[in-house]
Amino acid sequence: MIELKTPREVEEMRPAGRLVHDVLQRLTEVAEVGTNLLDLDALAHQMIRDAGGTSCYIDYHPSFGASPFGKVLCTSVNDAVLHGLPHDYRLRDGDLLSVDFAVKVDGWVCDAARSFVVGTPDPEDLRLIDTTERALAAAIEVARPGNKIGDISAAIAGVARAEGYSINTDFGGHGVGREMHGDPHVANDGRAGRGIPLRPGLVIAIEPWFLATTDEIRTDPDGWTLRSADGSRGAHSEHTVAITEGDPIVLTA
Repeated sequence: MIELKTPREVEEMRPAGRLVHDVLQRLTEVAEVGTNLLDLDALAHQMIRDAGGTSCYIDYHPSFGASPFGKVLCTSVNDAVLHGLPHDYRLRDGDLLSVDFAVKVDGWVCDAARSFVVGTPDPEDLRLIDTTERALAAAIEVARPGNKIGDISAAIAGVARAEGYSINTDFGGHGVGREMHGDPHVANDGRAGRGIPLRPGLVIAIEPWFLATTDEIRTDPDGWTLRSADGSRGAHSEHTVAITEGDPIVLTA
């Protein structure tokens, strides 16, 4: 069921959005060659506690997860792109790190992700990251009343295909509100003009993610981390966005 938020409720979501932004920004600043993924998770956990928030991930156990997630971040490195379970790994020069983070503050959830390179970047990694960011920007631009959910999906796919990337639709964006995941599903590929109408009060997480040379994924033995089937690298960008009567509000900006 799709739930529309009142303008007041959208405003009440801002503290969660600010915390998500602040955590991702801090992690981007401190992640460097030699940083342990477990230390990044511990830092995020402390920031949640300091802000009086609640992790959306620790007890998260959907049907596709092997067990409750147990950490507060998703940290996906190189050929991992989604649901990366933090573990005892020290970042190396040139690693492409994708960090996904969702938190609840005062009963409201926001969700976002970003990808960046630690140390010396490979130009192809930067192009992949840039494509996810531009796809996200294109999707946000059409997140307006009068358009449909398919316009968001088509905008994402258009940017990806222009750069030669294929698209996996197993996982995508979603409704956000009192819980982390809700209706509607926001696919990263679709037909413009199709799907549900975008109405003021709809709050969604839009999250383009692409792999360099495939659209097929496999699951690690940890039961969570999703990697490219061919070992190519992946990148992921995400914001929580509220549809309004005017311009969309990016709550996690």
